[in-house]
Parts: sequence; structure tokens; C-alpha cells
Amino acid sequence: MTVFHRNEKKKPLPEKLKGGVIAIGNFDGVHRGHQSVLSRALDLAKSRHVPALVLTFEPHPRTVFNPEKPVFRLTPAPLRARILEAMGFHSVIEYPFDREFSQRSADDFVHAVLIGWLGASEVVTGFDFHFGKGREGGPAFLMEAGRTNGFGVTLIDAFRDESAEVVSSSRIRARLGEGDVTEAAALLGYRYTVEAEVIGGQKLGRTLGYPTANMALPPETELKPGIYAVRLRRADGSLHDGVASFGFRPTVTEDGAPLLETFVFDFSADLYGEVCAVSFFGRLRDELKFAGLEPLVAQIRRDEEEARALLAGVQPISALDRKIAF
Repeated sequence: MTVFHRNEKKKPLPEKLKGGVIAIGNFDGVHRGHQSVLSRALDLAKSRHVPALVLTFEPHPRTVFNPEKPVFRLTPAPLRARILEAMGFHSVIEYPFDREFSQRSADDFVHAVLIGWLGASEVVTGFDFHFGKGREGGPAFLMEAGRTNGFGVTLIDAFRDESAEVVSSSRIRARLGEGDVTEAAALLGYRYTVEAEVIGGQKLGRTLGYPTANMALPPETELKPGIYAVRLRRADGSLHDGVASFGFRPTVTEDGAPLLETFVFDFSADLYGEVCAVSFFGRLRDELKFAGLEPLVAQIRRDEEEARALLAGVQPISALDRKIAF
């Protein structure tokens, strides 16, 4: 996967990637709605024998305009790129988004970025995509710009799930805030996944016979604290079932920062410093405070049994899910 981080003034696009089909959007979550846009771009590129690229923006525009309240990212940039690669894209352009860029006119974006830098032959995006200063560039503007400048425009309607509700990133964030990782997976089209470096902890789990791989997730993460059945993927691609606690560890600390602690079944290797991915398959219970370590260990043992039973029967919910969590 080739990821470009710079804008057109600093890093020219390789000639082999020009003239392609460009899917444009934030694509946070790369959920089923996004996939309808992305799949259309892939199909068009394949039929025309041209490159298929994704143009997205970093950091998330909502975070730029409201830095005091950064958005809960379903898929931070590295994970999003990995999912897009799994879909079949070979190049992702992470265009730098700042307040200066937000003041560029829609016409400037079309001519400088889409035409001058990318040489787009087709632009594929959602029906509600807006761009340029004051969101002046909408679907009608983009269609007219395409007709005038010789590139095609394909607009994709909002994707609705089996209940006829629109699939959106905000809806998925709400489900995760409730701990409903099963419904989140149904909307994403794959199991909700996080990715982070394994860090050192208090090593209490090792003392109790349940060593954990600890990850500090971004502070804006809104996943409901609790115990989850999970699957961990190592950097070498190997998969390992486990049970994870996300939360504040009330039994052993008074002021802990939120931490994801994964006990990996039948595993003894050292994971410190390794970037791993954890996919969530089911929520087992709330995070609880126990009256000492003995009842805590007894509950962990029950959690392990329940997680093993849940994970024993799981099947991929899509081809993308198979690539990410199986």
C-alpha cells in the first residue's frame, strides 16, 4: 500500500497513478456506506484499466475545527489504510487538512488537486460531499466541473441497512458507546478493530496467571468500558483468540487511565513494543470492582470460558471481515 501524506505543492504524484478513478471522502470507519462508494471506484478503475486511488484528509476536519473536542476516530489513518488495502486499493492520498486549506475555493480544489495534481479521469463520492470555502462545492458544482474539464463524476446515494436506516460513522460511534460491538460490526461490515503498540503495565495479570497485552487507546475513544471476547493479530499476521478488558481497572487502581488489556489464550511470547490489532467479537459484561484479587481471578476464569465458547463458533460476516479478523 502506497500512502501519500503531502499535498500537490510538495510531492508530485507519480505518472503511473495519474488519470485514475478517485474515491473522495473522510471514510472514517470504512463502513458499509463508504464501501458502496469505494467498491464503485474499484469497479470503474478495473473496467477502464486505470489506477484506483482514495483521496482523504488528515487530520479529520472536525478535529481541526474543534481541537478541544477531537473526534472519536473509528479507524485512525494507519488502520484505515490497511482496510483500504484489504479492499483492493493500492494507493491512498492523505491530504493535509488545516484551516488554510479549508479556505481554498471549490474551483481551486478542482483545478489544483483533481485536475492539475491527480489528473483524475473519474471522481466517485457520496451524494452529500461538499468541499471548498463555505462548502461552496456541492454535487451540482462537481458535476458541472466534470463536464467543463473532461472528467466523469459518479455520485453514490446514501447506503441504508436492512432496517432502511442510513449507515453512518456517528451511528457506529453511538453503538460502540453502548458497548454493542455486534451491531457496530453489522454496520461496519467487519468486526470493530483497534490497533496500537503493546506497552508495559503493572504486571499484575502475570502475577495472577493472566498476563495481558496492554494498549493505550486514544483518549477520545468512546468504547463502553467492559469485558469483550476478542481476537488479536500480531505484526506477523498470526491470529490469537483472547478476552480483553477496556476501562479503568477499579479493583487495582483509583485513578487509572483507560487501557485495553488483552489476555491472549494459550500464548506466552513477549509482545512489548509490537503493534497489534484487536478485533471485538462480543461484549461479555460490565467492568466491575471486586472485593479483592481472589474474586477477580475467579471472574476472569469465567470470562475466559465464555469468550472461548463465543469465539469457537464465529464466522466471517463479509469478505473484508475475513481479511481483517480471520
